[in-house]
Amino acid sequence: MMQVIPDLPGNVVGLVTSGHVTAGDYERVAIPAVEAALAAHGRVRLLFQVREFDGFAPGAVWDDLKMGMGHFTAWEKIAVVTDVDWIRASTRLFAVLMPCPVKLFANAEMAAAAEWIVVA
Repeated sequence: MMQVIPDLPGNVVGLVTSGHVTAGDYERVAIPAVEAALAAHGRVRLLFQVREFDGFAPGAVWDDLKMGMGHFTAWEKIAVVTDVDWIRASTRLFAVLMPCPVKLFANAEMAAAAEWIVVA
């Protein structure tokens, strides 16, 4: 399941996931939120939190990749908030390839992540 995190500035897309994440989650929640922020602001910041996690469906992985690469130069900052070890390791690996700052936070640091993503 995926939900938008409310009360963030318009150039920040906040997404929180839990359980099993599907392609439908991306198609109903993530992609429309990112597209709307891009249309309004041109560049976007992403706050992505993974809580209790049961995995990504193959279609969700594909949609995530398409969304990330399809707007590769539009990312301004990315904060990933999770305690899932393999997601933390993957984020570290791919962060060096991103054209923007990417920072990892533990779930207990969600407030710090939200502050970091909105600060210029």
